[in-house]
Amino acid sequence: MEKREQLYEGKAKKVFATDDPNLVIVSYKDDATAFDGQKRGTILGKGAVNNRMSNFLMKQLEKEGIPTHYVEELNDRETVVKKVSIVPLEVIVRNISAGHFASRYGVEEGIVFDEPVVEFSYKNDDLHDPLLNDDHAVALKLSTREEIARIKAYALKVNEVLKKILLASNVTLVDFKLEFGKTADGTLVLADEISPDTCRFWDSRTGEKLDKDRFRRDLGNVEDAYMEMQRRLLGE
Repeated sequence: MEKREQLYEGKAKKVFATDDPNLVIVSYKDDATAFDGQKRGTILGKGAVNNRMSNFLMKQLEKEGIPTHYVEELNDRETVVKKVSIVPLEVIVRNISAGHFASRYGVEEGIVFDEPVVEFSYKNDDLHDPLLNDDHAVALKLSTREEIARIKAYALKVNEVLKKILLASNVTLVDFKLEFGKTADGTLVLADEISPDTCRFWDSRTGEKLDKDRFRRDLGNVEDAYMEMQRRLLGE
C-alpha cells in the first residue's frame, strides 16, 4: 500500500492518504496535550503503545460484533484504517466517578455506579466540547435519533467487552471516550483509538492510575504507566 500526502494532523495522530480512496494510514505521535491544549508535552513511546493497544482491542471488539475502522497494523506506529467521516459526538462511558464528572457534580472520585453512565459532548474545540443530550444533537443535525441509539448500544457493548478483557489483566476500566464515523457506504463504525490517552485505567488491587491522568496531574512515571498497560494487555 502506497502512503501519500498528509491529510490531517491532530493532537496525537497524523493521517495520510493512500492509493485506495477508502483507506488511510494513521500515524501515532508521542505528543501529549491536556486541558484543551493548555498543557503540552511528550510521552516517549506513547505513540507505539497507543497504536498497538488500540489495534489489539479493536480486533477483540470486532470478534464481539462491534464494527470498527481497523484494517491492518503496518508497524509500531502506523495502521491502515477505513476512511470515515467522523460523527461530531464524543461518547463518554463512565463506570466510576472520576475526572470531569467528579468535579462537575461535586462528588469524590471512586464512586462505583450501579450502571454505566453514557454522556455525549459536541466535538468542537472552539466551544471546548460542551455536554449535550440526544435532543441537542438532533436539533444541531449532528446525528439522527437512529444513529444515536445505535451509537449508545455499541458504546455499552464496548464497555462490557473492555471491562472483561481488562479485568483479566487486573485493570479496572473507570471511564473512556469513543468516537464513531461513517464509511463511504454509510456504515457506522468505531473509529479513533482506545488507549491510555482516551481511557482511565486503574490497577484493580492498588488503584494506581495507569493512564494519561499521570500526565494531566503531574503524578510522574507517565511512560512507565503506558508501558505497564502494554505489558499487561499484550504480554510484552
